[in-house]
Amino acid sequence: MRGDPPGIRQDGPDVLLTLVVHPRAARNQLVFQPPDRWLLRLSAPPVGGAANAACCTFLADLLDLPKSRLTIVRGESSRHKQVRIRNADLPQILARLQSGKKNLS
Repeated sequence: MRGDPPGIRQDGPDVLLTLVVHPRAARNQLVFQPPDRWLLRLSAPPVGGAANAACCTFLADLLDLPKSRLTIVRGESSRHKQVRIRNADLPQILARLQSGKKNLS
Protein backbone atom coordinates (compact mmCIF):
# COMPACT_ATOMS: atom_id res chain seq x y z
CA MET A 1 0.00 0.00 0.00
CA ARG A 2 1.38 3.39 -0.95
CA GLY A 3 2.17 5.78 1.86
CA ASP A 4 3.09 3.06 4.37
CA PRO A 5 6.21 3.75 6.42
CA PRO A 6 9.32 1.93 5.19
CA GLY A 7 9.74 -1.65 6.33
CA ILE A 8 6.16 -2.18 7.48
CA ARG A 9 2.95 -2.72 5.53
CA GLN A 10 -0.56 -4.08 5.78
CA ASP A 11 -0.97 -7.43 4.01
CA GLY A 12 -4.66 -8.32 4.11
CA PRO A 13 -5.59 -8.88 7.76
CA ASP A 14 -1.90 -9.06 8.76
CA VAL A 15 1.03 -6.68 9.08
CA LEU A 16 4.45 -7.49 7.64
CA LEU A 17 7.47 -5.99 9.39
CA THR A 18 10.87 -6.13 7.72
CA LEU A 19 13.85 -5.62 10.00
CA VAL A 20 17.52 -6.30 10.51
CA VAL A 21 18.44 -8.22 13.65
CA HIS A 22 21.74 -7.66 15.45
CA PRO A 23 22.30 -10.56 17.87
CA ARG A 24 24.64 -10.49 20.87
CA ALA A 25 23.88 -6.83 21.58
CA ALA A 26 24.35 -5.35 25.04
CA ARG A 27 20.56 -5.06 25.43
CA ASN A 28 17.31 -5.69 23.59
CA GLN A 29 16.21 -2.59 21.71
CA LEU A 30 14.21 -1.62 18.62
CA VAL A 31 15.79 1.22 16.67
CA PHE A 32 14.59 3.07 13.59
CA GLN A 33 17.45 4.23 11.42
CA PRO A 34 16.24 6.84 8.94
CA PRO A 35 15.35 6.82 6.18
CA ASP A 36 14.03 3.29 5.99
CA ARG A 37 15.52 0.73 8.35
CA TRP A 38 14.18 -1.03 11.46
CA LEU A 39 16.98 -2.52 13.56
CA LEU A 40 16.33 -4.97 16.37
CA ARG A 41 19.21 -5.40 18.76
CA LEU A 42 18.99 -8.61 20.75
CA SER A 43 21.20 -9.93 23.52
CA ALA A 44 20.50 -13.52 22.40
CA PRO A 45 23.15 -15.30 20.31
CA PRO A 46 22.38 -16.44 16.75
CA VAL A 47 22.70 -20.09 17.74
CA GLY A 48 20.06 -22.80 17.75
CA GLY A 49 17.23 -20.40 16.94
CA ALA A 50 17.78 -18.37 20.13
CA ALA A 51 17.84 -15.02 18.29
CA ASN A 52 14.70 -15.92 16.30
CA ALA A 53 12.83 -16.86 19.47
CA ALA A 54 14.06 -13.69 21.19
CA CYS A 55 12.95 -11.63 18.18
CA CYS A 56 9.36 -12.91 18.40
CA THR A 57 9.29 -12.65 22.20
CA PHE A 58 10.61 -9.08 22.23
CA LEU A 59 8.20 -7.91 19.51
CA ALA A 60 5.23 -9.65 21.15
CA ASP A 61 6.01 -7.94 24.45
CA LEU A 62 6.50 -4.57 22.77
CA LEU A 63 3.25 -4.92 20.81
CA ASP A 64 1.36 -6.40 23.77
CA LEU A 65 0.30 -9.40 21.69
CA PRO A 66 0.50 -13.16 22.21
CA LYS A 67 3.71 -14.57 20.75
CA SER A 68 1.59 -17.02 18.75
CA ARG A 69 0.46 -14.14 16.48
CA LEU A 70 4.03 -13.48 15.28
CA THR A 71 5.84 -15.64 12.76
CA ILE A 72 9.15 -15.18 11.00
CA VAL A 73 8.19 -15.72 7.36
CA ARG A 74 11.52 -14.85 5.76
CA GLY A 75 15.10 -14.87 6.98
CA GLU A 76 15.16 -17.59 9.65
CA SER A 77 18.90 -18.03 9.10
CA SER A 78 19.64 -14.42 8.14
CA ARG A 79 19.87 -11.08 9.94
CA HIS A 80 17.34 -9.71 7.45
CA LYS A 81 13.94 -10.92 8.60
CA GLN A 82 10.31 -10.45 7.77
CA VAL A 83 7.83 -10.97 10.58
CA ARG A 84 4.12 -11.55 9.99
CA ILE A 85 1.86 -10.17 12.71
CA ARG A 86 -1.47 -11.94 12.27
CA ASN A 87 -4.80 -10.14 12.55
CA ALA A 88 -3.20 -6.76 13.11
CA ASP A 89 -3.97 -3.18 12.16
CA LEU A 90 -1.06 -1.20 10.70
CA PRO A 91 -1.74 2.12 12.50
CA GLN A 92 -1.99 0.37 15.89
CA ILE A 93 1.16 -1.71 15.31
CA LEU A 94 3.08 1.32 14.07
CA ALA A 95 2.03 3.38 17.11
CA ARG A 96 3.22 0.63 19.47
CA LEU A 97 6.50 0.20 17.60
CA GLN A 98 7.15 3.93 17.65
CA SER A 99 6.46 4.16 21.37
CA GLY A 100 9.13 1.54 22.05
CA LYS A 101 11.79 2.56 19.56
CA LYS A 102 14.65 4.97 19.44
CA ASN A 103 15.62 7.04 16.37
CA LEU A 104 19.19 7.09 15.15
CA SER A 105 20.13 9.85 12.76
